[in-house]
Amino acid sequence: MSMLRKLSALFRGTAHDAAQGVVDANALKILDQEIRDADNAQGKARDDLAGLVARRRMAENEMASFRDQIAKYESSARTALAQGKTDLAREVAARIAELEVEITSRSPLIEDMKTAETRLRTAIAATDQKIETLRREIDIVKVNDSVQRAQTSVALNSAGAHSRIGSAADSLQRIKQRQAIQEEKLNASQALEDRRTGADLDAKLREAGILPGHSSADDVLARLSQPEVTVVTPRIGQATPDKDPA
Repeated sequence: MSMLRKLSALFRGTAHDAAQGVVDANALKILDQEIRDADNAQGKARDDLAGLVARRRMAENEMASFRDQIAKYESSARTALAQGKTDLAREVAARIAELEVEITSRSPLIEDMKTAETRLRTAIAATDQKIETLRREIDIVKVNDSVQRAQTSVALNSAGAHSRIGSAADSLQRIKQRQAIQEEKLNASQALEDRRTGADLDAKLREAGILPGHSSADDVLARLSQPEVTVVTPRIGQATPDKDPA
């Protein structure tokens, strides 16, 4: 029996932990639903308050009607007494007494309604304040939850990004190495081709100014500094003027 009780306790504990885990995972949804339930309850309370106010006003209207009737009947009773109609005056007085009894019996009920209204208004206002405070706190919790989710995502993505960046850097370095090797191969191939065709030797001769086609800035300036020479070509049939004898 002891073992069975322990197993039962274990199963209950496991079930409780699982249920608690579900509640914790959906805590914000549960809070939102509880707020909606509280709002619905507040709506029912306001409806009850509106009904209570309506009944109280109806009772007050009836009381006002009773007082109007009493004032009217009192005037009629005085008139009947003045005319010597005692029996009629007594009948009117009996009606006045009934109305006064109604007023006396209903007045405490109306006061109770007013007290209940005040208490209900206070309770509704206090509950509204609590709901609003809870709603603001829930909004803050939601924002914090979103921020924490974002931070967690950033942290995870950052770790993955660092890994990807490291991999990309390695790939880039390998590409640079391949390009450098290919560049060296091309240079070596071009050098061999220049040596085979003599292009390397021609380049050295041009740099030394031995081969034509080499022109430097000094050569250009020297050419530009030389005076221009004008060549006169005589026309056919025109004699060249003789030079004056010395």
